[in-house]
Amino acid sequence: MRQIRGLRLAAGVLAGLLAAGSAQAQYYDGPPRRGYYEERPYAPPPPRRAVGYNCDAVQRGLSGPQPFSCPLPGPRPLGARCFCDLPLAPLSAPQTAVGRVVP
Repeated sequence: MRQIRGLRLAAGVLAGLLAAGSAQAQYYDGPPRRGYYEERPYAPPPPRRAVGYNCDAVQRGLSGPQPFSCPLPGPRPLGARCFCDLPLAPLSAPQTAVGRVVP
């Protein structure tokens, strides 16, 4: 029994040494060109456009134009056209008004 345990240990050590000695990096292509990993100067990113999350529209009514603001579902460029559904009366369909995106 002791002899089998010793052979197993010797076989394990031999297999470990052979496996460690044969480890090599495998490249399918040639090595990278010189200076490939060095830092390259990049152009700075373009300036970000200002965005807004609200739409300011003007509601036309009997008493004259009334300002109205509604939230947008996501960021939009400032000054872009947007549309708000304005409540006209409690039981009537909303009226769509054109506005501009504001912060």
